[in-house]
Amino acid sequence: MFAKQSEQSGSGMPYSRRGLLAALGTAGAALAGSGLAGASATVTADTAASNEATPTDPPDRPFAWLDGTGPGWVELGEKDFTNVNSADDTWSWQDGVLHCTGQPISVLRTQKIYTNFEIAFEWNHQQKGGNSGLFVWAEKNKIEQMTKDGKPGLPHGIEVQILDVGFEEVYKKKHPGRDTSWFTSHGDVFPVGVEMKPFPPLSPNGSRSFPSEDRVKPAGQWNHYYVRGINGEVRLWVNGKEVSGGNECSVKSGYLCLESEGAPIKFRRLRIRELA
Repeated sequence: MFAKQSEQSGSGMPYSRRGLLAALGTAGAALAGSGLAGASATVTADTAASNEATPTDPPDRPFAWLDGTGPGWVELGEKDFTNVNSADDTWSWQDGVLHCTGQPISVLRTQKIYTNFEIAFEWNHQQKGGNSGLFVWAEKNKIEQMTKDGKPGLPHGIEVQILDVGFEEVYKKKHPGRDTSWFTSHGDVFPVGVEMKPFPPLSPNGSRSFPSEDRVKPAGQWNHYYVRGINGEVRLWVNGKEVSGGNECSVKSGYLCLESEGAPIKFRRLRIRELA
């Protein structure tokens, strides 16, 4: 959304928070890697190994690279999502990659409602200045109304923004003189139609949790998000490092939604693990 606003063993049972914390405690020993080579001017197919999502810190630093592999993780595919208010051709699956046209402004939701969870996925904007997002705990009543109405729009919930680093430049060209200090392109987390206490650093009006670092790579390159939602608290890791989040959310359960908002984007390697 981009509207300015004032040891589970594979049995399918939820993984315990204690097990999660233990896993996080050892995550610093995860793989380290260098950043990607610069993207070409034209976005091409997902073929070159150099187009893998990798941590962006120097190789000698450890990462919490939580890629959705290990006990309890489940891969999300076409069968796990359903359309809410998109067009028939807005979303399509090709060779395990989810393609979104960006039109109309709308969402694709999970079949299930989630409460405590962690999700890992990769995303790749196909156009400079692209906009998208992951809605966490999208409210069931709002989703049902949107489905019934079939009109463009976005749900109520906690948005984890997916914004291309070129968005500010594009925004300034379209809207000369307008303020751009109220958003970033590196993983803002904020409430939409609900309440949340954002973690600092904050946006100027205090409504958004701004990322502590700039870690997003530009259109044409794959970025990795790891999002954890537990007991009304949301935290975001961008390319291997925690950067933003919030707690005291007024919603603690709901659908997870991927957002279509004006520009093409791809998603892949969507994996989730439910937590007790």
